[in-house]
Amino acid sequence: METLRTPDECFANLDDYPFQPHYQTIADGEGGELRIHFVDQGSGETGTVLLMHGQPTWSYLYRHMIPPLVDAGFRVVAPDLVGFGRSDKPASPNDYSYARHITWMSDWLISLDLQDIMLFCQDWGGLIGLRLVASFPDRFAGVVASNTGLPAGMVPADFVAPLRAAYQTLPVVKVTELDEKFREDSEIPGFLYWRKFCAESPEFDVGQMLQLTSRNNMSEAVVAGYRAPFPDQSYMSGARTFPSLVPVLPDEDEVEENRAAWDVLRGFNKPFITAFADDDPASTGGEIPFQESVPGANGAPHRTIENAGHFVQQDQPQACVQAILDLAALVVKARE
Repeated sequence: METLRTPDECFANLDDYPFQPHYQTIADGEGGELRIHFVDQGSGETGTVLLMHGQPTWSYLYRHMIPPLVDAGFRVVAPDLVGFGRSDKPASPNDYSYARHITWMSDWLISLDLQDIMLFCQDWGGLIGLRLVASFPDRFAGVVASNTGLPAGMVPADFVAPLRAAYQTLPVVKVTELDEKFREDSEIPGFLYWRKFCAESPEFDVGQMLQLTSRNNMSEAVVAGYRAPFPDQSYMSGARTFPSLVPVLPDEDEVEENRAAWDVLRGFNKPFITAFADDDPASTGGEIPFQESVPGANGAPHRTIENAGHFVQQDQPQACVQAILDLAALVVKARE
């Protein structure tokens, strides 16, 4: 497996990101190795918080959440998924699969022997993080799920062939049109336009994507921080491939594995809070399955985070921190 490693100088003098890098090496599954980067801060006196990002971001997304959590006594661990941030990046899109990411992050989790974890997960941080919860429920003390899901082929079988045919003829829209596509009342889900855009658009600017989805103004220094892992297009195979790995159709890879994970979550009685944004068309209603199916969500202080889009950690970091603090309080109460 050919891998790329973003030069260290790309991460020099990032805005509000003073954290020292930590690395763990795992097997890549083909006889080689991958280096995973993670932030690791804090004493852990009040527990361990695992912050998992999604596509196309990295642990920079959590830069305003890490310090207050550390101040509250937590050990805060924020990895960069393989293909993102300071972690190694397989060069070929064919090297990426949902199953491989589960294996890679499972190996990383076990190698650090993280225990008693409070997970905050958003976007692909949930698709991977919730699979970790299902695989290692004894390692997790609770969950905050934000703007995420665990899709398991939710499209009815009768619609698979028409949707797949429609996808082949979809135009590659401009990035500025994607929000509208997600909000349209159409037989074609907005997500398929996003999948098409990431796979085929000649224009793929991570910083611009974050600017367009943010509900607050972002400085050029912050935009540069999100762009930092990707000095050119050759580093973007993971960021471009991830939407194609989401198992929205019932015949796609990892549907059965996600259904099995849902079976575990239906027995997960530890605290589980949903904290979804008020203005994220990509995840609207995504909190409902968790609230209805996960026992630990019963009676939990779920909330809607206001003035926030898909990347809620960028828009409202303090509200996300509060959700974690509320989760920690529930964990303590559950043990009394």
